[in-house]
Amino acid sequence: MIKRVLPIAMLGAAFISNTGCKSNGGDFKKINGIEYKIVKDAPGATAKMGDIVEFEMVANVDTTVLNDTRKQGRPGVVRVDSSRNKGDFQAIFPMLSVGDSAVVEISCDTILAGIPPAQMQGAPAWMKKGKKIHVTIAITAIKSMEEYKKEMEGKQAEEMKKMQEKAAAQLPIDDKNLQEYFAKNNLKPEKTASGLYYTIVKKGTGENAKAGQMVSMNYTGKGLDGTIFDSNMDEKFGHKSVFTFPLGAGQVIKGWDEGVQLLNKGAKAIFYIPSSMAYGEQGRPSIGPNANLIFDVEVLDIKAGGGNPQMQAAQ
Repeated sequence: MIKRVLPIAMLGAAFISNTGCKSNGGDFKKINGIEYKIVKDAPGATAKMGDIVEFEMVANVDTTVLNDTRKQGRPGVVRVDSSRNKGDFQAIFPMLSVGDSAVVEISCDTILAGIPPAQMQGAPAWMKKGKKIHVTIAITAIKSMEEYKKEMEGKQAEEMKKMQEKAAAQLPIDDKNLQEYFAKNNLKPEKTASGLYYTIVKKGTGENAKAGQMVSMNYTGKGLDGTIFDSNMDEKFGHKSVFTFPLGAGQVIKGWDEGVQLLNKGAKAIFYIPSSMAYGEQGRPSIGPNANLIFDVEVLDIKAGGGNPQMQAAQ
């Protein structure tokens, strides 16, 4: 999809009925290559440059609906900024306040005029000369960037808390399954306080790896049934090369970030990782939900220069 078309296709986010709204009447006005009319003008301050606007909307060309926020289950969110492209519907936001609704019409001719000929073949079928994109918008919230960041941080903290609670509830189940696997296969691995099991097959030399260092490894991952789901030593997985990552930066699963710190250069080990320290209930395409995993690992090298693990995790 061509870049100029994508923002327009994303406009139509939710079907908004104008029933009950008092029309201001009058003809459409023009700004930045769009035509607009404010259908409902509620009291309140309009959005300022830099504010975050949340809105419900629908965009369509004739009977083709381009997008719908209610179907997405969340409102559209955008930072009010100077419209860079002619025909950008966001030019209307500085004129709207919470509770306002408006209709915007964008000529496909305006958009097509800004598309290089070489990219014309990427235009969607509805993008034709003479057609208009009809957008209906209702503003549900306007927040300063500071307010929005604070709100997002709160939501992220709440989501993290829920994930931690689920992981804590799942850990005893994982541990029971792992204990049964060990008993069945006559295995006696070591266990960390967090619930990670491990067996050091071969000791290495030097100090153990530390958070912030760059670690290079070989690995093979499999489920408790022995099915291999990934390996950097098997060509069929498409990445047969040494795997290097910053330890403790959250770029690998929790079981790895903890387990690798038990090893030094040249060490070989087996990690038995509970799902709560792996991919949890989400799983992965080749890993089921709440799957306990086994990794055969070998530390090839440990170097300084991984940087601040907390900062990398935040990024």
